[in-house]
Amino acid sequence: MKYLLPKLVKTNLARILPRTIHTSVAVLGSLKNMQIKDPFHIEPIEQPHHTLRCHDNERRERLYEFGIYVATCLPKYVQKIQMQHTDELEILVAPAGMFQVMNFMRLHHHANFAQCSSATAIDVPSREYRFEVCYDLLSFRFSERARLKTYTDELTPLRSGYGVWKACNWYEREIYDMFGVVFTHHPDLRRILTDYGFTGHPLRKDFPLVGYVEVRYDDELKKLVYEPMEHPQEARQYQLQTPWHYLNKFHIPYNEPKPPPPPPKPKCM
Repeated sequence: MKYLLPKLVKTNLARILPRTIHTSVAVLGSLKNMQIKDPFHIEPIEQPHHTLRCHDNERRERLYEFGIYVATCLPKYVQKIQMQHTDELEILVAPAGMFQVMNFMRLHHHANFAQCSSATAIDVPSREYRFEVCYDLLSFRFSERARLKTYTDELTPLRSGYGVWKACNWYEREIYDMFGVVFTHHPDLRRILTDYGFTGHPLRKDFPLVGYVEVRYDDELKKLVYEPMEHPQEARQYQLQTPWHYLNKFHIPYNEPKPPPPPPKPKCM
């Protein structure tokens, strides 16, 4: 890696410099986390306290160099390289090049990320592209992990990673079911967690907590009945305390004060 990196950086230096390559070590959004001096070498982290977890600076440097290597090989698709405070490498990719970066991470001999251990998404409605899709990768050859991130909205589909990792089949079905993110080139894109005919996507921020449909068993029809949600006013009063506070009369003898001791008996003369 140390021999290949200077050649690639020299040829693609003009493309890499405008990119935002930084580390997020402390508070997110802090300007102290930005590396302005040397974007090709990560600054070591030294913890003065013995109670905090020590960072493996050599491992962080290797992961950071590999992230720059990926950004150099695929400058058209990789938008940002960042290291989290947990020493995890994150590669932020444009939606149009997600499948190309996946193939690179799977098939390139310097990567060999043969397994996609998990995939999920988050919803931030204030953003223009509200959904952020993440793939957690594992390399058995180098015993390292990396994370691919991309973004999309309600209407723009993403290329499925099923052609690279077969495990993405159920992962992307769950993302489609919970968030409504559509994937192309998926062999069986349908709901996996919710019931048949379910309306909406539960993990979206604009989805109501009680949902749109309620299910109950009808004694007359002898079957399950799906009806629009009716939330009466008396059911909207929530108890924010624990049962030990608002059920304080459950154990009446226990909560009552101790009775006074009986008076002593008079002595017989």
